[in-house]
Amino acid sequence: MATVLSVSGSPSASSRTNRLLRHLDDRLTAQGHEVIPLDVRTVPAQALLGADFRHPAISEAAGLFARADGVVVGTPVYKASYSGVLKALLDLLPQYALTGKTVLPLAIGGSTAHVLAIDYALRPVLNSMGAAHVVQGWFTLDRDITVHEDGTVTVAPPAAEALEQVVDQFSVVLAARPAVGAVGSVPTSPALAAAG
Repeated sequence: MATVLSVSGSPSASSRTNRLLRHLDDRLTAQGHEVIPLDVRTVPAQALLGADFRHPAISEAAGLFARADGVVVGTPVYKASYSGVLKALLDLLPQYALTGKTVLPLAIGGSTAHVLAIDYALRPVLNSMGAAHVVQGWFTLDRDITVHEDGTVTVAPPAAEALEQVVDQFSVVLAARPAVGAVGSVPTSPALAAAG
């Protein structure tokens, strides 16, 4: 149906962010989408920290964004914001790398004190990059994600239900993407509503 770029902004290979995104990738694949995983930690640090726009890895990442119809952006929350490695990559992409794309923002953190990180830190950046539609995002607590020895993931029932809803909404918007023409986003995320 659509090509989805699933971007993990975690600097750690074993993080819950990575594992949760790959778990959600399976749901999108089952819905008929082609999912391409991108772990920002695999982009050479020299390219990111040196702001080397011409580095082959940066060019490749930009090409993946250009190819995608939709983008899932997942990040751990550090100091009430998204990760530094994710910021470094987004800073090196073309200014309007998300033009015409549907975007699903996800964040994972240790405390509900960071529940607004999506709306106040990540969403404005995604909108500024030209996203056609930033759908409802979701903040998940670390403790709601269990990674088993075999690498499989179990999400606590309330969080699992909420994540399934936002992923399914993202999928529906992707399926109707020719009709999505206006820049904008849903007015309030479930995380913001829960915080109120």
